[in-house]
Amino acid sequence: MATTLTIEPDALAMIIEIRDNEPGDGEFALRMEISGIQGMQFEYELAFVPLADAGEGDVVERHDSLAVIHKERDLPNLGGATLKIGETGLSIDNPNGPSPVVPSDIPGNLEGPLAEQVATLLETQINPAIASHGGAARLVSIDENNIVYLELLGGCQGCGMAAVTLKQGIERSLMDAIPEVAGVADLTDHASGENPYYEQSKK
Repeated sequence: MATTLTIEPDALAMIIEIRDNEPGDGEFALRMEISGIQGMQFEYELAFVPLADAGEGDVVERHDSLAVIHKERDLPNLGGATLKIGETGLSIDNPNGPSPVVPSDIPGNLEGPLAEQVATLLETQINPAIASHGGAARLVSIDENNIVYLELLGGCQGCGMAAVTLKQGIERSLMDAIPEVAGVADLTDHASGENPYYEQSKK
């Protein structure tokens, strides 16, 4: 059965070893929850709890002998995430990010050197790269914190891999090429795309 989270083998071995040293009887599971937002990234809470504590609203996934408990509400934001060992211990590489809360009058503007650099990079490098998938990205605005607001067009609108394209492709390219860019926010109405992955509520 496919799992939402990927755990790299060395990280899985370390987690199982720590779990096996937990005091008490019964099987222990790793509970992983999205606990908050820091900047443009999610924050997480990881703890060992008795597997029997899993209840309504929880989803249990199996990774070999390790049970991982997620909140069902977190699953859409954990698709494609990887738990691995980083320089300072366990780390989570997640292509998903929190949806920005943007007022109707989007902050920022499209003038100035930074906007020109972003627009040029989109036109000359990023859009030609994603054009093979029938997609494109349009610069909407840049706010006072140098967050770049983009709208994904064409094949990227409603695509289930849009979050990966945005975070691992477009955002990384912009931040590598233009150090002043602090992050990228998606303003796309994915529900109106050809293959929407945000289902509109049914009445």
